Amino acid sequence: MSASLIKAYFPELTDVQQTQFTKLQELYEFWNQQVNLISRKDIQELYIRHVLHSLAIAKFARFQPNSTILDVGTGGGFPGIPLALFFPESRFYLVDAIGKKVKVVNEIIIALDLKNVTAKHERAENIKEQFDFIVTRAVAPARQIWLWTHQRIKEHSKYELSNGIIALKGGDLRSEMRELNRSYQERSIADYFSEPFFETKKIIYISK
Repeated sequence: MSASLIKAYFPELTDVQQTQFTKLQELYEFWNQQVNLISRKDIQELYIRHVLHSLAIAKFARFQPNSTILDVGTGGGFPGIPLALFFPESRFYLVDAIGKKVKVVNEIIIALDLKNVTAKHERAENIKEQFDFIVTRAVAPARQIWLWTHQRIKEHSKYELSNGIIALKGGDLRSEMRELNRSYQERSIADYFSEPFFETKKIIYISK
């Protein structure tokens, strides 16, 4: 599956953005041989299982210029890198507790000439800065993410969507969301993308 899939769902992409998205396959194939960022099976499905999955957040929320977004447990750079490509005027801060993954993410950032991204080897609970939004993908249960990050969310929102956490999740979330014990919104990613992979995938939004 090629980067043309991204263009099909996001026809507003500029030529520069389309070129950057096209580079992702080669970059991840190369770096995945050095450090196991994603499974060997998934590397062949990079654009569906990682890039497009990350960009479901761009269907749910349109980050505004100068907004700040923290990607907790970024792993191989998801969802942060695809979102940073899509929102070049927003600022992204990617953190992960595994240093070797962060080193690779920084190499990918350099290769893509991304000026709006910082990646650091850091645990979420140790971060001091504040952000408009927290994004994350399958890192921890929703309650744990809330406990780690809710104090890092700016109190006052400047945008239509209130500041908060946007998490990519999958499967049956009923027990996990009961434990969260907060109000939240749930959106099926299948509302945005038709591929079978997304049938059980969800976006969870928890407002500050």
